[in-house]
Amino acid sequence: MTSQWYVDNIMQTNVLPLMQRLPEDIFQQANAWLYSTRILQNCLRHINTLLWLSRSPDLSPIVPICNHFEWQVGQPTGLVKLVAHLQQLWIEMPQDIIRNFHASIPSRAASCIRVRRDPTEY
Repeated sequence: MTSQWYVDNIMQTNVLPLMQRLPEDIFQQANAWLYSTRILQNCLRHINTLLWLSRSPDLSPIVPICNHFEWQVGQPTGLVKLVAHLQQLWIEMPQDIIRNFHASIPSRAASCIRVRRDPTEY
């Protein structure tokens, strides 16, 4: 995947229209190399974006959910099947995943403070 493809097929097609409908919301970028490219940085100028410093510890509550989905999705054979499978996984997602992450926030935050922006054990 190139940054140009990502801008054309993800950002301009999905993210930017959504963020224009939700002007008070903040887009959280991932810690991926794509977000450091000039073309994507130019695209992000048009929306509220949460800064994502390199080597920043990940405290995002979406990560355990994405991990849960990633382990179970496998290799879908098409977009329709992928969407249907993700919707079913969302409905069936064990609430323990969310509760466990929520319970771990104090120790995650303490770890972030202790290592001062270096990677944590999380």
